Formats: sequence, structure tokens, C-alpha cells
Amino acid sequence: MLEYPSISPILFSIGPLAIRWYSLAYIGGIGLGTFLFKNEFKKWFNFTYLDCLDFMSYIMIGVLLGGRLGYVLFYDLVYYVGHPLEIIAIWNGGMSYHGGAIGAVIAMSIFSKVKKVSFFSLIDILAVGSTVGIFLGRLANFVNGELFGRETSVPWGMMFPGGGLIVRHPSQLYEAFFEGFVLFCILYVLMKKMEFKPGIIFGLYLIGYGFFRFFCEFFRAPDPQLGTLVLGLSMGQLLCLTMISLGCIVLYFLGKITDNDV
Repeated sequence: MLEYPSISPILFSIGPLAIRWYSLAYIGGIGLGTFLFKNEFKKWFNFTYLDCLDFMSYIMIGVLLGGRLGYVLFYDLVYYVGHPLEIIAIWNGGMSYHGGAIGAVIAMSIFSKVKKVSFFSLIDILAVGSTVGIFLGRLANFVNGELFGRETSVPWGMMFPGGGLIVRHPSQLYEAFFEGFVLFCILYVLMKKMEFKPGIIFGLYLIGYGFFRFFCEFFRAPDPQLGTLVLGLSMGQLLCLTMISLGCIVLYFLGKITDNDV
């Protein structure tokens, strides 16, 4: 068993203002993801620096609103129906990746219309860039000691502060590696080295993320208020199956239309 490294979830504080690793993961993920594709923004859309800042702002709003509402709807609706004011209390935790992804796509749909650029090209960049945020976000989950894994006897298991006296998988690190680092490497190489119709990378992202997250969920403890659901699968796994199906639909749809239509 490895000892869980006790790291404060607060990087530093100034009076009542606390700067948390989790907040920096959101900001850093969106900022780094945008920076990595600065050449594509210039080449594909002729974006200025201010356009890129607008892109980041739309993504941030979409992720925050979608992530929070997704958590409310997918993971604890009964509680929030009885405590509606708690919906806005995001400082108490509770964000859904799948909800954030939906919010980001909606934000890109609006952004593409405002800037009069290709929606499918935008979400290709969003797909690859988001893996940076996923990587940093899962590391922040590990620092916070949340979303830990199921009981295990592997030598790298850990006891998390909120997980009781049980040795658990550090599933946050599994997710950071597969959903963040590995998926980024695959999609980044495909985008840089191969010519795809706009939207194809996004479809591959949906399938790739869905597959890796589905696999990692076997090591992650189910949400206590839900447990396992259909066929012993977690809510995250059911959402990932939906995500994989949508990815296949996207690829099929794009295979039926011409480049001029996207």
C-alpha cells in the first residue's frame, strides 16, 4: 500500500479568498488547450487574440453551467428538487463531466454563429483541447481526495481521507492517464498528421473518451447516492455508452455529407 500524499486542496489564500487546485485545473485546462491550437485558430478562422479570449470565455461558461446542471440531473436530482438553492452552491462540489461536455458543445454552437465560422472545426479543437482539462481536473480530484476508487489489494492502493479504513484504487490517476494523457496523444497526432473532414476528430473523441472512462469506472467507486444501476453499471458507464453511440452517429452522419456542408 502507498501512503496517500496529504496535499492541501487550497494552493494559497488571501484573506477570505482561497485559490484552489480544482479551480486552477479548469482555468489552466481551458487556457492551455486554447494555446496549443493558436496556429489552427489563426489558419482556420483568422482569429485574433481577443477572439481566442472570447472562445475561452464561452467554453468556461458552458462547462460550468453544463457541469453543474448535469450533476444535478444525472447524479442527485431528488436531493436538489428538495433543496433548489443548493444548485448554485458549486463551492460545495458536484460537477458532471458529461454535463460540462454538453454545455461546451452548446457554447460552441452559439460561438460559431456569432463568429460565423465552422461549428464542426471548432468542436474538433474543443475535443482535443478538452483532454488537457480532463488531465488536470483528475489530478485535482486526487489532491482533493475525492472520486476515489473501489477496494483493492494492489500494492499501489491507498487509503483516502474520506474513504474510510479501506485500501482503494487511485482511480483519479487512472482517469488522468487514459482519459487525459493517452487520449490527447492519440487525437493530437491524428489532427496534426492526417487530414480529416471537420467533425471527425470530435466523433473519435466521443468514442475514445467513452471507452476509456467506461473502463476506468470499473475501478472507481460508484457515487454513494446512486450505487450501481442497470447490469451493475454505474451512472458514468451508462452515460459513456450513450457517448460512444453518439460518436458512432457523428461519424456515420459526417460520412454521408460533403465537405462543403460542414
